[in-house]
Amino acid sequence: MFGRNRDTTPPPAPPEHAPNGSAPEAPRLAPRSPHEAIKPEMAPPPPPRRVGRPRGGLLATLSGLFSLLAVVALAALVALMVLAQQANQPGPLPADTVVTIPRATGMSEISRILEREGVIEQPLLFQLYAVLNREQANLKAGEFLFRANVSVADAVDTLTEGRAVLHTVTIPEGLTSLQIVERLREDAVLTGEIETVPAEGSLMPDTYKFERGTTRAQVIDIMKRAQDSALAEIWARRDEDLPLATPEELVILASIVEKETGRADERPRVAGVFINRLRQGMKLQSDPTIVYGLVGGRGTLGRGILRTEIREPTPYNTYVIDGLPPTPIANPGRAAMEAVATPSRTDDLFFVADGTGGHAFAETYDQHRRNVARWRQIEAARGAGEADQVDPADVPEEAPERSSATPAAAPAAAATRPADAADAVEGTPLDPLANTTFDLTNAQTVPELQPLGEDGAPLPEGAEAAPAPAGGEGPPLPPRRPE
Repeated sequence: MFGRNRDTTPPPAPPEHAPNGSAPEAPRLAPRSPHEAIKPEMAPPPPPRRVGRPRGGLLATLSGLFSLLAVVALAALVALMVLAQQANQPGPLPADTVVTIPRATGMSEISRILEREGVIEQPLLFQLYAVLNREQANLKAGEFLFRANVSVADAVDTLTEGRAVLHTVTIPEGLTSLQIVERLREDAVLTGEIETVPAEGSLMPDTYKFERGTTRAQVIDIMKRAQDSALAEIWARRDEDLPLATPEELVILASIVEKETGRADERPRVAGVFINRLRQGMKLQSDPTIVYGLVGGRGTLGRGILRTEIREPTPYNTYVIDGLPPTPIANPGRAAMEAVATPSRTDDLFFVADGTGGHAFAETYDQHRRNVARWRQIEAARGAGEADQVDPADVPEEAPERSSATPAAAPAAAATRPADAADAVEGTPLDPLANTTFDLTNAQTVPELQPLGEDGAPLPEGAEAAPAPAGGEGPPLPPRRPE
């Protein structure tokens, strides 16, 4: 154990065993000849070719079809982009132009009309744009305004969105239904005929807009619906203690108020006068009702009312009949109906023109007589007596004929006319309600006038004026009816 040299070399690794348990043999290296060594090595043989199955006819057809569709879609996209660009280019129209498209006109004819009017240059482009945007069935007829340099796209939008030119017709307050029908017949833009005159008071005065081709009957229907709607709304919020039983009675009284005053600030007070008279059983004594009873829907006499006409019994003469007339005497506006629905709370029973475009109101007949005398002086100062004289053949026997005074003597003649001469001048240049140019923003003053004596002649300076004679504005009021 001592003195021996130890072998430090590792033992050899155990040989690997072959699969069959025998020891593997070391590979034998075959020597190569120099000729073989310099020869290039051969590439491995190619893999065997795979035998493909033949493609079917349906698959090939679908593949070709998809390819064709892709090409067509790409071409269509490009074409649409070009079409949209051209359709939005400014057009040739040099200035704003109104073009009328008749009813029942097809798309191709519309494009030719636009080309003829200079709105577009390419009718085919117009048609293609309308078809591609599915607007060919929405092109409307009518009167359209095309702006300068309008594009094809904007032209199509103008015709499809219905931005037609709108015309207007204005119906003032206080016209009768016959006068409204005549005004609509005079409008050259409206079409069609009006077979029957609408009922008095059934139309709402206003300014109405319409397209060319609208019929007159359609405008009448619109006015009727507007009146019905306004009347229902106003009647629902009326004062509860009104002596009016139905909405129709409200329209009747509103038509009288409309004819009595053209001032918006006076309507509630005038309505209050008539409401007070109805409550006390007094006759309304409204001059416009006399006129309507004489001429009906024609509106005005064109002259002053005669004394015999004031006393002439008609269903509408409120100097003769009690209460309201059977129908309205005009078509009142919304403001007049609202004034009747909510009148002023006063004790006024009378009113007369005051010379400023308005009226002077009074609670008693004595006050009213003084207001009437003052209005007589204003008429005399203006020389209104010569402007429109009453026909001497129609002057009643109890009213002396006027003298044929010269214009220079007209004031004196007017100042001395008898107290029972008629002073209602509905529809004449003397009508104080014809003045609609009054200024509500500035104070109005009545000129100081010299007082008159009992004989109607001016009094000397410093003399006290005598009470004005009765009957200056029609016959004295009848006694009140018993409650």
